[in-house]
Amino acid sequence: MKYVNADILPEELLKEVQKYICGAMVYVPKPEGVREGWGVKSGSRKYIKERNLEIRQRFSEGVTMDQLSEQYFLSLESIKKIVYSKLK
Repeated sequence: MKYVNADILPEELLKEVQKYICGAMVYVPKPEGVREGWGVKSGSRKYIKERNLEIRQRFSEGVTMDQLSEQYFLSLESIKKIVYSKLK
């Protein structure tokens, strides 16, 4: 997250904000609809989606859940959720 100095705010607004918080850092979230989803920027979402597709494919080829669990370092319950979940 990038730090921005409060000097960018109009003087009246800055004085009003200082009434509530003085000398502290404030997080101002992006407006709803502008935010990116989890993992979009880092590529994590894409990686997990591709990994899960690979797990489903390997399971359909006959690889056991125990083998998948060991190969992907996931719990058996996680493998079950991936294998039995509906594709999105």
